[in-house]
Amino acid sequence: MDRLDGLAPSRARERLGDALFRHVAGPSGAENRARIHDTPGPRWFAPEEPICRVHGDASMFVGGLSALLLQSLHPRAMAAVEAHSGYRGDPWGRLQRTSTFLAFTTYGTAEDAQRAVDGVRAVHARIRGRSPDGEPYRADDPHLLEWVHVAEVDSFLRAHQRYGARRLDAAECDAYVASAARVGRALGVPRPPRTARELAERIEAFRPELRGTREARAAARFILLRPPLPWPARPPYAMLAAAAVALLPPWARHPLGLPLLPRTERWCAAPAGAAVTSTIRWAMHRPPAADGA
Repeated sequence: MDRLDGLAPSRARERLGDALFRHVAGPSGAENRARIHDTPGPRWFAPEEPICRVHGDASMFVGGLSALLLQSLHPRAMAAVEAHSGYRGDPWGRLQRTSTFLAFTTYGTAEDAQRAVDGVRAVHARIRGRSPDGEPYRADDPHLLEWVHVAEVDSFLRAHQRYGARRLDAAECDAYVASAARVGRALGVPRPPRTARELAERIEAFRPELRGTREARAAARFILLRPPLPWPARPPYAMLAAAAVALLPPWARHPLGLPLLPRTERWCAAPAGAAVTSTIRWAMHRPPAADGA
């Protein structure tokens, strides 16, 4: 009887976990997962390194959304996204490509990690254009690559420190930034930050270049208010979105038209973010007993 009583929660967990995995990893997710974890060979990072803990935690769902919002504040970076990423027509495809890249570079063999980097660099080499203000951009511009890198690393680290299963100490934060720098250099960032302090300094140095363009505000509205999700999935997504906004530095809110509500965030957004990341963590984790049942 006890075994039968446990079947319903187990199946609910399995269904939710499978649905999340399909959306994030895409149709090739199972094949990629097998290749990443079952292929022998040297890796860029050892399993015990902080980058493996951060990138494998459910807090990445919040960190990824927050990173997209923060990255959009650079007008030339946002112009490239608007013109070439297809995030409106195929937002899940963009998410799946990003998550697959992170999985291969974090956990895959060194050969597969380099192949993933080479693929991204080949795409970047073809992207050229002008922003609505007439500023030229190219996706392989080292300066823009640095902004995308530092905004992403900062957002992932912030999310982990707030919603991760186990926070990093100061030395582990520096180790995470240093490991992420390896990926940044491979992508074309000349001197990515290697400590948490350097990361904060680079973010601050970019601030004079950042502003909330019409395209950035439209992207924020799409990401936060009009996600392509079925109605039952929208309440938990709204919790993730609120947590992602609360994670942004205060100075990043106004340019995107996002309110700064400290009390609401403290009493609503933060607990909601913790609840939804805990649920995702529960759904994505498969206990050994369930695997062998």
